[in-house]
Amino acid sequence: MLSGPLNYIRNSQVWNSIFRHGVPRDRRTRVMAIMSNVFLHLHPVAVRKSGIRLSFTWCMGGLTFFLFLAETVSGVLLMFYYHPTVQYAYQDIQDLRSHVTLGLLREIHRWGAHAMIIAIWLHMMRVFLTGSYKPPREFNWMVGVILLVLTMLLSFTGYLLPWDQLAIWAITVGSNMAKATPLVGSGGPLAKIMMFPGTDVPMIHAGSDARFFLLAGTFVGENALLRFYVLHCVFIPVIATVLIAIHFWRIRKDGGISGPL
Repeated sequence: MLSGPLNYIRNSQVWNSIFRHGVPRDRRTRVMAIMSNVFLHLHPVAVRKSGIRLSFTWCMGGLTFFLFLAETVSGVLLMFYYHPTVQYAYQDIQDLRSHVTLGLLREIHRWGAHAMIIAIWLHMMRVFLTGSYKPPREFNWMVGVILLVLTMLLSFTGYLLPWDQLAIWAITVGSNMAKATPLVGSGGPLAKIMMFPGTDVPMIHAGSDARFFLLAGTFVGENALLRFYVLHCVFIPVIATVLIAIHFWRIRKDGGISGPL
């Protein structure tokens, strides 16, 4: 009964302009469907069966990506209610928990962030233990290390947004650690011996070091809250999205998921 209308739709110009190929039914059509899709072409057409066993992969890479998507969606929804200002930040978090419809959304975002940290560490451990970082996959290993650092930075920058005492003092401690970073921290090694040519003025000081970059000032205040909000919601996620796409694309170029040793 529906075959006539369905065939008419499949043969229409609009349908054929969107879908270049029919339903994949053999290897050739599967290859064509994947290669012509903007999302699917990031994955290989075929992978080794031994390389996708749950006992080998732990599914931690896919789980980390799923949690990243969940954090992105829930984070965008939270942005509709949150104001990155000293006056409203704390109260907005309290309202999200008790007054906003589906107030569980903030808890989903918070616990999803914890789960993402655990998942990406387990993924990196699995890749290391199985030797999946060895040639020709060393480039993708470095991309993964950068993604690990970005995930940690996402968690760090998001920690300040509730603007409670725990957040403020935790970021105070964390930013003081950045102050001790070699070369880029005013309290770190070699900072005092790096002077502007012909002067006694140090190149790295309290107003130009890594701590100042994080806080947009010398203490945890409104500038720091806005800086962390932009880093957490825009800057780091955009970079992470690009690197995730490169990560998936490189897996395809390296022959799919690495198999057991």
